[in-house]
Amino acid sequence: MSEPVSALSGAVSEGFATIREIGPLGMITLRAKADVKALPKAIKAAVGTGVPATRRIVVEGDRACGWMSPDEYLLVMPYSAVPAALEAIAKAMGTAHHLAADVSDARAVFRVEGAKADQVLAKLSPVDFAALAEGELRRTRAAQVAAAFWKEGDGFTVVCFRSVGRYVFDLLAMSAKPGSELG
Repeated sequence: MSEPVSALSGAVSEGFATIREIGPLGMITLRAKADVKALPKAIKAAVGTGVPATRRIVVEGDRACGWMSPDEYLLVMPYSAVPAALEAIAKAMGTAHHLAADVSDARAVFRVEGAKADQVLAKLSPVDFAALAEGELRRTRAAQVAAAFWKEGDGFTVVCFRSVGRYVFDLLAMSAKPGSELG
């Protein structure tokens, strides 16, 4: 079996905030209506968390479950844990209507860290970062591409499609150039 390769081989950029690629990271898109009785059991079995509230992400160690839309959840885990998580979801969901897909290799994931990390994303996304709470997940745009991010610790985790990974990394790095801080 071949080893997974991240989109940008661990790229890092230092500015007034640090931008670094995380990867490879395991991710499963789980589609199911929120009222499906087996959903909480499936999420718990896959990543050990509960079902997140609207626009929230629940993080437990190196695993998480984020609300992406009324019938979509993003499950995050170590890359090697994906096959077992998919099996756990299938077992827990049984015959309940759902879709669970491994999207690990289709995504690029970055961390934007530092005291002014919010300024990097504020230049790119139509989000009120002063009101963005810890554990709140936003599915929006970074300049002209789809992205999702959440605040965690001293920064943000940013997820985008792998096909635009270099573009997003370069956007983040340019937005973090020293001397370009807001205000």
